[in-house]
Amino acid sequence: MELLNSSGKSMEQVERDLGIGNGCLARWRSELSIASTTEAGLRPPDAQMVIRELRRELQVVREERDILKKAIAIFSRAKP
Repeated sequence: MELLNSSGKSMEQVERDLGIGNGCLARWRSELSIASTTEAGLRPPDAQMVIRELRRELQVVREERDILKKAIAIFSRAKP
């Protein structure tokens, strides 16, 4: 990546100079970007979306649990 950034050449030209396949540098750059954001405590957008959905689902489950607890308390007192 340093060679790509410092050379001023296009990605395709650097790939040809190094004898690597087309698209390798782009893929490596993408992987490096994801790894660095994860290490910095940031998450890729897909992971953030999954976390958001799971938090919503957890909130719904907690509300359902609380309702069931209240129902059990009411029905346990109402015995004849």
